[in-house]
Amino acid sequence: MTDRRTELADNLARVEERISAACAAAGRPREDVTLIVVTKTYPASDVRLLAELGVRHVAENRDQDAAPKAAECADLPLTWHFVGQLQTNKVRSVAGYADFVHSVDRTRLVTALSTAAAKAGRTLDCLIQVALDAESGERGERGGVAPDGVTELADALAGAEALRPAGLMTVAPLVGPYAGRPRAAFERLMEISTGLRAAHPAANMVSAGMSADLDDAVAAGATHVRVGSAVLGVRPRLG
Repeated sequence: MTDRRTELADNLARVEERISAACAAAGRPREDVTLIVVTKTYPASDVRLLAELGVRHVAENRDQDAAPKAAECADLPLTWHFVGQLQTNKVRSVAGYADFVHSVDRTRLVTALSTAAAKAGRTLDCLIQVALDAESGERGERGGVAPDGVTELADALAGAEALRPAGLMTVAPLVGPYAGRPRAAFERLMEISTGLRAAHPAANMVSAGMSADLDDAVAAGATHVRVGSAVLGVRPRLG
């Protein structure tokens, strides 16, 4: 366990150096950017070590992994983010532990989340996932709503019980005009964010960038980066 703690500490230090350097290059204060460590496939023991090392934001992309891990780590001072594509049959579970849901991309999901959060007596901060590879009215290859669907979803979140529109999320697309151009994709997301904040000023989160492209995300103006392998390493899936 000591070796694993050292490994995580070293990896966190390298990621911190990257974020700090990207902030400095962009003329941004380091505190402008929040690191979310994505712990998918890794055990709760790693989450505990990360918490000891000062991590306060963790994320999961599958409810079957997240729910037991969040329960096992309920005593830790952590903020939990759900970042994966979310099916309505998982909403009740996710609403029980997630503080932020990054993957809202359809009105049916808004309705389901609102009902579940209200029943759980919780308020969820919700980000709209924007698919920069999707045409009008379509969903992206990796989930998300086309840019012209953001306003409708934001209004739905603002009017929903127990939900708050918190901002936008994207994943750098693998196809379409932004494929292989993460900086351009993240800059486009920032443009969409500016429009969103005109109508919903509190929806100021911009969740973009992962291990490979967090530097581009920070340069573009992201407020949150979601980093998994650069912190936890690459290894076979559990179980």
